[in-house]
Amino acid sequence: MKIAFRADASLLMGSGHVMRCLTLADALKARGAQCHFISREHPGHLLGVIRQHGFAVTALPAALRQPAARTQDASDRVNEPVHAPWLGCDWQTDAQQTGAILAGLQPDWLVVDHYALDQRWEAALQPHYQKLLVIDDLADRPHHCDLLLDQNLGRQSQDYAGLVPKKSQVLTGPHYALLRPEFAALRPYSLQRRQLPALKHLLITMGGVDQPNATGQVLQALRACPLPSDCRISVVMGLQAPWLRQVREQAQDMPRPTEVLVNITDMAQRMADSDLAIGAAGSTSWERCCLGLPTLMVVLADNQRGIAFGLEHAGAAISLDLKEGDQFARILIDAVGHLVNNEAALISLSQASSMVTNGCGTNFVAAQMLGKHAL
Repeated sequence: MKIAFRADASLLMGSGHVMRCLTLADALKARGAQCHFISREHPGHLLGVIRQHGFAVTALPAALRQPAARTQDASDRVNEPVHAPWLGCDWQTDAQQTGAILAGLQPDWLVVDHYALDQRWEAALQPHYQKLLVIDDLADRPHHCDLLLDQNLGRQSQDYAGLVPKKSQVLTGPHYALLRPEFAALRPYSLQRRQLPALKHLLITMGGVDQPNATGQVLQALRACPLPSDCRISVVMGLQAPWLRQVREQAQDMPRPTEVLVNITDMAQRMADSDLAIGAAGSTSWERCCLGLPTLMVVLADNQRGIAFGLEHAGAAISLDLKEGDQFARILIDAVGHLVNNEAALISLSQASSMVTNGCGTNFVAAQMLGKHAL
């Protein structure tokens, strides 16, 4: 089986789309599939990370978005996805460039994880693949696919009624979340240690890029938090994070021992060993849930509000919004203060979050794709 992936990372869109595709690709490779990535060279791309995982990757050139009128009629411009600017060019150009690569690969499956692409792009490339998997979170645009995955809590297959062909299979909910196998493996250990909670290790994870420097704002607020005297702080960031140097300097001046970890490969263990997380409301939410890690969840972008609402409604996290501006620090301080020495609250968050997903979704999705070819 040959499988091609079309996903991007950038300073604007972050790293989550590529990282969850890598998780799926790892699972497919373990079952004998050959995987090839196609990714554009945006500032903040992850082409090197893809290669480190052992996958071939073809880079599309970085490009400024061209005037829409050059290749699009008025109806195309009106119907563009909300996140169309993330592509870096018009969809026709991307389809032409991607199609030239797929023509040589002729994959059995094409996997596309990109908010800027919709059924027009997918249909244009149909001659070059057998089946199409779309990974989406928004349910805001039509797709021409055989299989669709939306791992958001509260999402229902009927949310895609009229957006995908009737013959399409739709997988919804965190049960299908694309998590690396180490999360499910560490789940028993992580849940066991939370039965007698104590706030001694605080983990901050705002994504691999953190364009708005939420990490710096969180650290500043934590200076005024009543953390236990023996509490230590770990900050996880990506090498491409534009505020990395400033955060490192800030960490050296914190009243509690604070380390800054970059491009780590043991996130599951770090989460399992932590007692509370302050993290972005992105795809890492499902990692924290699998491990039952109590979380103060920070909404960094509008497209994360659905995740935040679902998890807070389920009692699985406490949601904070970076757009609160000057009030954000005070809200964060109050939230942390509520959890310090509050075993009942920590246990409640842990138990509710652990019920969201068991971390085995990747295996299920891979098996659905490979069918009789699965090992």
